[in-house]
Amino acid sequence: MGGLTLAIFIGDGNPKNANFQATASKPNGVYHKGSRRWHFPSHNANLSFYRSPFLVQGVHRSNTGPSYNSIYLDRVNERWARDIDQMDLIVLSFGNWFLVPSIYYEGDKVLGCVKCPDLNYTDVGFYGPLRKALRTTLNSIIETRATKGNGRIDVIVRTFSPVHFEGDWDRGGTCSKTKPYRNGEKQLGEMDAEIRRIEIEEVEDAKAKGKQFRGFRLEVLDVTKLALLRPDGHPGAYMNPFPFAKGVPERVQNDCVHWCLPGPIDTWNEIFLEMLRKWEE
Repeated sequence: MGGLTLAIFIGDGNPKNANFQATASKPNGVYHKGSRRWHFPSHNANLSFYRSPFLVQGVHRSNTGPSYNSIYLDRVNERWARDIDQMDLIVLSFGNWFLVPSIYYEGDKVLGCVKCPDLNYTDVGFYGPLRKALRTTLNSIIETRATKGNGRIDVIVRTFSPVHFEGDWDRGGTCSKTKPYRNGEKQLGEMDAEIRRIEIEEVEDAKAKGKQFRGFRLEVLDVTKLALLRPDGHPGAYMNPFPFAKGVPERVQNDCVHWCLPGPIDTWNEIFLEMLRKWEE
C-alpha cells in the first residue's frame, strides 16, 4: 500500500467518519486545495477527503440563498476531478443529498426537479438523476484511466446506508433504539433497495466498459443491509455535546444519518480492508 494517493469522496458526510480511524503511524496534515489531506510517512501514502455530496457539479441549497440544490448531471465536480490522474484508489459514496429539493440540469437545459411544487418544472424524482450522476462519475474515471498509460486506478463504490428516523427528520424525528435489529426483523425499504440496485447496476455496467483497460478495478462495498440492522448506531440526540446539560428541552435535534465511532462503521472498515487485501494477493 506504499506510495498511494487514496481519495474518499464524501456523500452526506458519512465516509468522513468511516475510514482509517486506527492507523499504524501518525499522519501529517498536508495543505491541499479542494480536500483535507494527510500524509503517512511510514507508508509514503496520502489520504484525502473530498467533499462532493453529488459527485457531479452542484450548488447546495442554503438558509440564505436558494432553497433548492442545483445539480449538473453531465459535469463531474472539478474539486476532485482535476486530481484524478494522481489517484490510485478511489472510494465513492453519495446519495442522501439527492433526497432533498433539487433542480437537475443536463447541458444548458433543466432536466426536471424533485420536491419542487412551487416551480414550473417537471418533478422527475431522484432515481434517474442519481443514476446519471454515478454514471457520469464512473465514465470520467474510466476515460482518465484510458489516458493514464500504465498507471492503475482502483475504485470502490459504497452503497447507500439507510437512515433510522422515527418520524420526519426535520420535525423532531428521533432514533432512540439501543439494540440492533435481529436478522429478518426489519425489511429493507423500497427506496433504499432501489438506490442500492441502481448503484450495483451502474458498477456492473462500468466494469464492462473498463474491462479493456489493464490496471482498472471496480467493486461494490455493499453496506446497505448491514446498516439497516443498526438503528442503535447513530449519534441521535448526541450530535451536539451534552444535549441535556441544562435539563430536557421540549425538542432535541437528532442525527439518525451519520454513525457513531466505535460502531457499525468498524464492520464496514473491516470489509473494506479485506477487499484491499484480496486485491493485493
